[in-house]
Amino acid sequence: MSEAYQSVRRGLEEALAYAEGRRDGAVTHEVRVPEPDVAAIRARSGLSQTAFARSIGVAVGTLRGWEQGRRRPEGPARVLLALIEKRPSLVQEALSERFDGKASVG
Repeated sequence: MSEAYQSVRRGLEEALAYAEGRRDGAVTHEVRVPEPDVAAIRARSGLSQTAFARSIGVAVGTLRGWEQGRRRPEGPARVLLALIEKRPSLVQEALSERFDGKASVG
């Protein structure tokens, strides 16, 4: 078998062992994403709730729930908000590069 195959096989065996609770020798990385202050992040963006919700791909009702504390962003939404908090222009820059004359939306 090839070296690549052996490497993938070892990785899969290690993942299976980890899933079965055998953690000896396992290297894990935990990433902690802080609880975002959604209202403050949006306010710094200068966008309305509707425009901000659209820019990050969530329903405006979801955004309102986050801002009013009825719900909390989880998973990818939480990570995206943390990134926007660090660099407010991130989404606009990424999307303008992606769609700037290269594709049409509609």
